[in-house]
Amino acid sequence: MSRIRASLLGLWVAAACGGPGPDTAVVVRAVDGDTVDLDTGDRVRYLMVDTPESTTEVECYGPEAAAFNADLVEGVEVELRYDEELTDSYGRLLAYVSVEGREINALLVERGFACVLYIPPNGAGRRDEFESLEATARAQARGLWGACPEIPCN
Repeated sequence: MSRIRASLLGLWVAAACGGPGPDTAVVVRAVDGDTVDLDTGDRVRYLMVDTPESTTEVECYGPEAAAFNADLVEGVEVELRYDEELTDSYGRLLAYVSVEGREINALLVERGFACVLYIPPNGAGRRDEFESLEATARAQARGLWGACPEIPCN
């Protein structure tokens, strides 16, 4: 099969299967501060953020991050935007998640519930933005930056 034919076949299969992931879905459960389960059956890991653990172990500010995330997204329809790599090694979709135009990923960092987690190639175009949000949260001792003697997500 020619390269062009194989590429076209791949695009057709992706389109027929609904593409990389849903554009919108309802969050049925916030797993923790940076991961959610959707009504589509997909699990989504937020891009560019790392919140303290609250499931396998409990780290400083982990329960607060999980509760903040749940309050924002559980039972709500969210919009999902993807970057270059669509899934991680656990099969989770990697996305920026928004509710009514407000991006949850950036909000978690801005409010001090998360640290920046940059894993290229995803987030290359937004790295400075997220690092600036974190620097401001850190300088103003927001969230985990004021509450935790040791920062669990660095």
